Amino acid sequence: MDSGFEHRVGVDIFVPGGGDWREALERVTHLGIGAHADDLEFMAYAGIQECRAGGGVFAGVTVTDGGGSVGGAADLVAVRRAEQRQAAEMGRYAVMIQFGRSSGEVRTQAALAADLGEIFAVARPRIVYTHNPADRHETHVALSSAVIEALREVEKSRRPERVFGCEVWRDLDWLTDDDRVRLDCGRDREFAAQLNSVFRSQIEGGKRYDLAVMGRRRAQATFDDPRSSDASEMVTLAMDLTPLIEDDDLSLRDFVAAKIDRFREDVLRRLA
Repeated sequence: MDSGFEHRVGVDIFVPGGGDWREALERVTHLGIGAHADDLEFMAYAGIQECRAGGGVFAGVTVTDGGGSVGGAADLVAVRRAEQRQAAEMGRYAVMIQFGRSSGEVRTQAALAADLGEIFAVARPRIVYTHNPADRHETHVALSSAVIEALREVEKSRRPERVFGCEVWRDLDWLTDDDRVRLDCGRDREFAAQLNSVFRSQIEGGKRYDLAVMGRRRAQATFDDPRSSDASEMVTLAMDLTPLIEDDDLSLRDFVAAKIDRFREDVLRRLA
């Protein structure tokens, strides 16, 4: 099929192993869709590590150019694009697609869902990782909504088995036990740290994401259950967004509100 986004200025498509990007995308079992360069490595490492170990094929989509991020590089957009390519090569992604949109475009344009629709017209992943709709970052929330919108245009038989909304700019430990999904990130911690350190433009700009992400994973694993030993050494928490692609009439706002209500009830029950 002829895709529209691949011809747009600013789009970068990288196939680490070489070959046609569509053919690479057709093989994908685990797909990460993040707002910024480094989001995939921070929130979807569970899928990256599983695929590196032979449990599938991972691919990534980053929708912004990262131009508004913290960083001291003269050409931050080019640097962040190169860092994301390096991470894709290290992580053995089948393909890494960067749309190169500004954060403002992601938050205001419905065209993003159309871009993602072109991805899902080719890819048929079993698992999709993206941002959770309760995130503090407006661009992350907009992307989460666009992913659901795009998936609802896909024929139901071709939709993923699971869609996870992962934590980045808001931890998800507030979710009740039944709502909280624990993604094991404990395999190959040394590689995970190396992967995080690729994004030097952000680290050297004054944000130690590399340390913070590993610390949060360890904290989420340890503080998960006060009455049992740690089941994993590293955990990323996620919200299961699968019901939103099983029921196209389910409002994203109502879906999240129900989880907040259960959290409220849980807190008040303990106080009682």
